Amino acid sequence: ASIASAVALLASRCSSSSTLSRNMAPTTKAAKKKLSTFIVDCSKPVEDKIMEIASFQTFLSERIKVGGKAGSLGDVVNVANDKTKVTITSEAPMSKRYLKYLTKKYLKKHNVRDWLRVIASNKDRNVYELRYFNIADQEEEEA
Repeated sequence: ASIASAVALLASRCSSSSTLSRNMAPTTKAAKKKLSTFIVDCSKPVEDKIMEIASFQTFLSERIKVGGKAGSLGDVVNVANDKTKVTITSEAPMSKRYLKYLTKKYLKKHNVRDWLRVIASNKDRNVYELRYFNIADQEEEEA
């Protein structure tokens, strides 16, 4: 008799936990859209006229993949440029590392990858900077 009452007690506890989950507030599927904004600061190469900011912007807008398809940004991703910066705003999940990959691909395509490198900014975590390699320091070490 005690075993039957223990089983009945366990069964009532299990059924009461399932009713608790049914009585909870419903979860909303339309959550806030998380905007991620990334900036690529190209001020040094643009001032030296090594690269054009407009061509870099078109390169990014053609190559960024949304839903596995390149070039179809739609309203999800926005690529804009200032005089020396390119700003990428995305509603879809996008990694900062992917932006670095595309920037390096652009530099390689325009044969300036040997002189420029892509570095994360110390000031802001969503900013990449294009800087020159320190060739003068390497020459002093060799001498």
